Amino acid sequence: MTSADSTPSEGAGVRGRLLEAAALLLDEEGPSSLSARRIAKEAGTSTMAVYTHFGGMPALVREIVVEGFRRFGEHVTGVPTTDDPAGDLVSMAFLYRENALANPHLYSVMFGATSLGGYRLAPEEREVGRYTFEVLVDAVSRAMESGDIHCGDPGPVAEQLWAAMHGFVMLELAGLHPVSKDPPEQVLRPLMTSLVAGLGPAATRPSTQAHA
Repeated sequence: MTSADSTPSEGAGVRGRLLEAAALLLDEEGPSSLSARRIAKEAGTSTMAVYTHFGGMPALVREIVVEGFRRFGEHVTGVPTTDDPAGDLVSMAFLYRENALANPHLYSVMFGATSLGGYRLAPEEREVGRYTFEVLVDAVSRAMESGDIHCGDPGPVAEQLWAAMHGFVMLELAGLHPVSKDPPEQVLRPLMTSLVAGLGPAATRPSTQAHA
């Protein structure tokens, strides 16, 4: 154990740096770049620290996903519950974006945008972040109860909103918002506002049937 691991708080700092370094290498160079020596060098610690904290590469990759969802959970659960459930859903989209921009490499790994090669996670291992989706489902349920969104199964509606958030974020991370000068306000806010409005009570939505 290195001197950097001498206290619990310092050890947590080393662990975090190792996860960040491994996520960056995966995202930018692929799974072939993962080695204890390379990760330790990028994290500014010893090779032994990799094994002390994770035991090996497969466990480290799994922990990248766990850590990514932990940070993601901290962001999305930070949305205050107000008397405007529809507005809360829009606010959640901005916190979703905030997390992705703060942790771009972790985000890429946890949502499968980065190849994990032989370190591919089993389906049950990816379920580690399921609770973060349930936060969105709960927010949709509140909007349904308030009448802002037509009543139904909140799960598929939450997936629609998530797809919109994720699509926007992936474009932004890739630098692919070619026209808007302020993508969050010119794209994300109207996107989410329009989507939530389109999910409003059936009586207020225009008919999709062709006129006779």
